[in-house]
Amino acid sequence: MFRNIKITIHYDGTSYHGWASQPGMPTVQGMVQEAIYKLTGQNAKVNGSSRTDAGVHGLGQVANFIIDCPIPTENFQNALNNLLPNDITIANVCEVSESFDAISDTVEKRYDYLINTNLIRPVLARNQWHRPGNLDVDKMAVAAELLVGKHDFKSFASAADQRESSVRTITLCTVEQDGDIIKISVTADGFLYNMVRNIVGTLVEIGRGRWQSEYIQDILDTKDRNAAGPIAPACGLCLMEIYYK
Repeated sequence: MFRNIKITIHYDGTSYHGWASQPGMPTVQGMVQEAIYKLTGQNAKVNGSSRTDAGVHGLGQVANFIIDCPIPTENFQNALNNLLPNDITIANVCEVSESFDAISDTVEKRYDYLINTNLIRPVLARNQWHRPGNLDVDKMAVAAELLVGKHDFKSFASAADQRESSVRTITLCTVEQDGDIIKISVTADGFLYNMVRNIVGTLVEIGRGRWQSEYIQDILDTKDRNAAGPIAPACGLCLMEIYYK
């Protein structure tokens, strides 16, 4: 009897070429599918809600796969974790209705980005962008608030993103500092390719004094990637949560 299994996955993306399977490349999706095959003998496609880029991490990636095997659902978590490398963990497993699809049923996604401003390079923090020196967090927060709402985010999309519409709705965009760590959180109904990293790079330019906070509106209006700041490194970005109805 076929079952639809929903899983939540945590991963350190440092060693992987992103989520999506690629021939000859280690990916998170590929590793999970390989573990399922070793466990069940079946080639199940794992549908992940978000196609995170190379080096990006996940603490809330949600996926589903269809399987026909006698293994009880509650046993999948430990069984798969025993087959996965230490930098990938299945955090939750449950059986869902056959109509559930981790991709198309997604309503919103939240990403967090961590910047470490300490002058000394943190050797154990692989999930942070080490950018030594002070940033004006208040100015960054004002600029972030201007991104909230429904906008055309073409200026923040990679040139490789050729989707018909670059209009998205950001429901939350905040900048907070705790000691040396600056956290930027962005929640939206969807993201363009490299959108969050381009937003972070732009906010950093504002934080270091290159632009005023209000320049964000000019960037949006221009609809030109060259008007925004440089892309931030992948290492600081983490998929935190997927929201469903």
